[in-house]
Amino acid sequence: MMIKWVLIGVFSFFVAVGAGLYFLKGAPKGDAAEVDRQLLNQMDYLSQKAPDALQKHHQQRVKIPGFMVPLEDNSRLVVEFLLVPNPQACIHVPPPPPNQMVYIKMKKGTPAAFGPIWVYGEFKIAQTRSKFGEASFEMDADFVEPYR
Repeated sequence: MMIKWVLIGVFSFFVAVGAGLYFLKGAPKGDAAEVDRQLLNQMDYLSQKAPDALQKHHQQRVKIPGFMVPLEDNSRLVVEFLLVPNPQACIHVPPPPPNQMVYIKMKKGTPAAFGPIWVYGEFKIAQTRSKFGEASFEMDADFVEPYR
């Protein structure tokens, strides 16, 4: 009878520790709504008016596909970059329209990516200007992974 209570206690302990770790760690990294290029393209970047379908993602956790254009010279870890729709869309003249560029600020540096990626983080509809062009969106990003 005593072994039964010990086993129940051990089981309860592991369930509590597992639940605690899950809630302390937060949602899984890949848990985010997808925002695709067609939706970004609906933003009227001249008037800065976003359709409701895009507005509902403002200040929400999302994932967006694209290609990285680093905004700094550090070749090891990238902290700021533009997420653009295709690998030829660089910051040379002419850059992509603002509604196709997302200014990314990583919470921690990430290695430079040379292929398509997913970027996960908090999405904001906010115009950003830099010497590299204008972006209609910003993201405080948690992490980057290869596009699959």
